[in-house]
Amino acid sequence: MSHTLGIRQAQKQKTRQALLDAALGLLEHQSLSSLGLREATRAVGVAPAAFYRHFKDTADLGVALVEEALGSLHETIRAAIVTTGGSDERIDRAVDLIAAHVRAHPAHVRFIARERHGGVAPVRAAIGVQLRRFADEVAEALGADPESGGWSAADLRMLAGVYVDHMVMTASAILEAGAGADGDEEAARRAEEAVLATARRQLRLVTLGRRHWLD
Repeated sequence: MSHTLGIRQAQKQKTRQALLDAALGLLEHQSLSSLGLREATRAVGVAPAAFYRHFKDTADLGVALVEEALGSLHETIRAAIVTTGGSDERIDRAVDLIAAHVRAHPAHVRFIARERHGGVAPVRAAIGVQLRRFADEVAEALGADPESGGWSAADLRMLAGVYVDHMVMTASAILEAGAGADGDEEAARRAEEAVLATARRQLRLVTLGRRHWLD
């Protein structure tokens, strides 16, 4: 019996993941608020009623997509912002990690960029919770950095929020750069390089402000 239950649980998980994957594909060109559950179930090949065995509604599916897109990013975020070496090395590594993540997971990045200010309140809230967690973790890591000596907890949290917001903004800009090239790979490459160069300059500006914040 336990073997049978294990098979059923594995099949259920497989169907749930298939619904998530199908929804993510459908959301490439539309917002979550316009997605119908029949679209997702049709793409997977299951009856609409089967959707409710996995999610309460499309908002619940959206929250699961948020967790899938952002839940595994915590260590990457910390590594991107808090690294060893000089400030230019930190900046280059941070920007390179962002770019690599966007290239590896464009659909997830597009979903977060669109739904962060979208019309589905539970999804907006879930994204906000994850981004605040990122900021809290980064603030904790920054507090252990000798450069942060004398900083208040509130100011460290503010700086962490700036870094996290900048990462989200940069990821969105990388996506837009590729989308605006109309299939021209060379134009897409140049547009992405321009985005990354701007991101590095912006982080250098933040670094300068950080060095002199206590002056």
